[in-house]
Amino acid sequence: MKEGTITGDEAAPAPAMDAAPVAPAPAEVARPRRKLWRMVLMLSVPLLIAAVGGYFWLTSGRWISTDNAYVQQDKVAVTAEIAGPIVEVAVRENQAVKKGDLLFRIDSRPYRIALAQAEAQIAAAQVQVHRIQAETQGTGADIEGAQANLTFAQRALGRQDELLERGFTTRARYDEAMHSVQEARERLANARSEALVTRAQLADAPADNQPALQAARAARDKALLDLSRTAVHAPTDGYVTQTDRLQVGSAVVPGLAVVTLVRSGDVWIEANYKETDLDKMAPGQPVEVTLDAYPSARITGHVASIGRGTGSEFSVLPAQNASGNWVKVTQRVPVRIAIDNTSGRQLLSGLSADVAVDTKEQPAGQQPHPAPAQHAAAQAQRQPAAR
Repeated sequence: MKEGTITGDEAAPAPAMDAAPVAPAPAEVARPRRKLWRMVLMLSVPLLIAAVGGYFWLTSGRWISTDNAYVQQDKVAVTAEIAGPIVEVAVRENQAVKKGDLLFRIDSRPYRIALAQAEAQIAAAQVQVHRIQAETQGTGADIEGAQANLTFAQRALGRQDELLERGFTTRARYDEAMHSVQEARERLANARSEALVTRAQLADAPADNQPALQAARAARDKALLDLSRTAVHAPTDGYVTQTDRLQVGSAVVPGLAVVTLVRSGDVWIEANYKETDLDKMAPGQPVEVTLDAYPSARITGHVASIGRGTGSEFSVLPAQNASGNWVKVTQRVPVRIAIDNTSGRQLLSGLSADVAVDTKEQPAGQQPHPAPAQHAAAQAQRQPAAR
């Protein structure tokens, strides 16, 4: 060994007698913890995946949803029952009205004139009835006078007959007396005929209830009804819309809609489900609704009823499935959804909605019917055994 060279033993310092034990490094402490977290993650991730998969497997087919759904409300087309120009408009677009509120008014002058004419007809009918009654009483007096004349002529004829037998009168006077009797009989017959004619003009009813008076009063009632129809009122509570045709001076025609009234209070959703989605659907099942206008609102309801036919059956031009170029298309059936909770949102007619029906619940009375074989077996068990 060369001089001046320092060996390893000589270079290392001598350990101190009272030195403290050396602490482990931080990397050596974190290593077990990292292994523990790694084991937790390796076990929890498969468990989480299995739980999510099990949930979707258990709830598979429970919810039946569709976005072909819209909010619906009753709409009343308000029409005028009489013709005439509009002279007053009492509402504006989207105004809330109560039942009986005035919507618009039609010119009433022609109908007031018609009412005055009907009143005049009643007065004329009363005069006519009184005249007929007076004529009836006069015909009674005429009958009495004709009867008296006939009696007098018959007595004169009897006297002439006695005188003719004794030879104290002539044949001419006897014929004259005979002619007077014939004339008296004819006058009596005419008087009785006139009495029948005048009496026939009066019905077997009191004077205030004669046909002429009834017809005149009916005309007055019709005039009063037409006059009352000049003021058009709201038939129900709701909101006025489509008031563009409701202008002062515009002429209205009976039967033609003038304004539309959207009824308030009665709101539902019409969801058009595919026919393949109706297998487990039944009235009473809960429904969750999401409106495009209020995506954050939670609206709940239930199935109120299922339509009695597909939409194509009630369309204006139904499909001709018996034609040679027939192509099968999945039909849709309207399902009415009753609203239970609106979350304070105002539902407007025509809003788009997403509807999801929970088919897990089967309401009472809507359970599926047993198969025919099971039904027959149950009936056989109920019947007592034959002796």
